Amino acid sequence: METMIFCQSCGMPMTSDELFGKNADGSKSEDYCHYCFPSGAFNNPNETLEEMIESCAPFLVKNEENPDGVCPDIDAARKMLQEFLPTLKRWK
Repeated sequence: METMIFCQSCGMPMTSDELFGKNADGSKSEDYCHYCFPSGAFNNPNETLEEMIESCAPFLVKNEENPDGVCPDIDAARKMLQEFLPTLKRWK
């Protein structure tokens, strides 16, 4: 069974090569997605953990626009991210 790789900043599952960010030399970042780490640096280097939670939570809510969401509402999404994101490399 293949191990799921998650962005070590936002927690997004990186399921294909296109989702991986790039290091400064153009090589694939093994740790960060292309949203967080597009070209060798964080897209928003001063973003706080709390800001990351707020920006990511809507993507986890299951609704008409996002039938693949994993949380029933925004509060559940925030709670999940508050538990998961601090375990990632960027936030330790």
